[in-house]
Amino acid sequence: MTELPRLILSRDHLFHGLTHKELARRAKAGKLYRVRQGVYVDGSEWKALKPWEQYRVRVRAAAETAEARIIFGRHSAASVWGIPTIGVRHPVQALTLQNDGGRSRAGISRHYADPAGLKVCRRDGLLVTNRVRTVLDLAAFTPFVESIVPLDHVLKSDTKRGLPAIAKETLLAGMAGNYTAAAIRRITAAVDFADPLSGSPGESYSRALMHITGFEAPILQQRFRDEAGRVGYSDFYWKGVRVVGEFDGIDKYLKPEFLKGRTAAQTVIDEKLREDRIRATGCGVVRWVWAELMTPGVLERKLAAAGVPRRRPRSG
Repeated sequence: MTELPRLILSRDHLFHGLTHKELARRAKAGKLYRVRQGVYVDGSEWKALKPWEQYRVRVRAAAETAEARIIFGRHSAASVWGIPTIGVRHPVQALTLQNDGGRSRAGISRHYADPAGLKVCRRDGLLVTNRVRTVLDLAAFTPFVESIVPLDHVLKSDTKRGLPAIAKETLLAGMAGNYTAAAIRRITAAVDFADPLSGSPGESYSRALMHITGFEAPILQQRFRDEAGRVGYSDFYWKGVRVVGEFDGIDKYLKPEFLKGRTAAQTVIDEKLREDRIRATGCGVVRWVWAELMTPGVLERKLAAAGVPRRRPRSG
């Protein structure tokens, strides 16, 4: 996990040996980056962060400048737990225990939560909703296709952070008394669809897009073998038409757990050889990347062109 940059607070300017004007001058020159009013980080370190890491810094900065205790929820709580979500421009999100419809101020979007059903944890020094409440809130208040990514994630153990898997039964039990009937229907549909076999956020989002665009559900993590032995596992497989679908995320070319001692270039070559061996078994292969997932209609057109079948419409 990337180490996040140290926050430089303007209220501590005397400890840094900098005046308010000097902080502003350094931010204007790009030496510092102003995260929010009164909070800066090193400019070069900020630029080196991934968008989701920058968001995590924004959450930390909000906590440092809050006038009172703040409980983070939804995307902000997910960020603290390391639960992946879709999108990079979410506001910092917190909970209010005052039933006044929620309000936003100082760059923080607030949502009402009944304290009677609220379970809060302290994580990395921040108060956040627990993992069950976090993903349920995302399922209740974000589009179906986005909600599947965090749900798939928590159905598996997070070995990097030492967090256990959460069973579907536990998720469904967590709805009681916390949501409207309409929200419960949305959550139930998303939890029913979620699958721990999904190998990455990109695969989860892909599968959700396949579902809402009417394609048949694929087999996940299908094992392939040829005369030389095991080829590997495909992300998606439609057995009836012998089509393999592969989400080509950048992680497999950069992260040590995927590289397994190989260089990025060797990983690319190995991936190409694996695809050639799959094709040699008589299967077609269709691939896509994040940019194609985030452009409406692209994945649907690619799957249709590859011959992936649609679900049969319900009879009248």
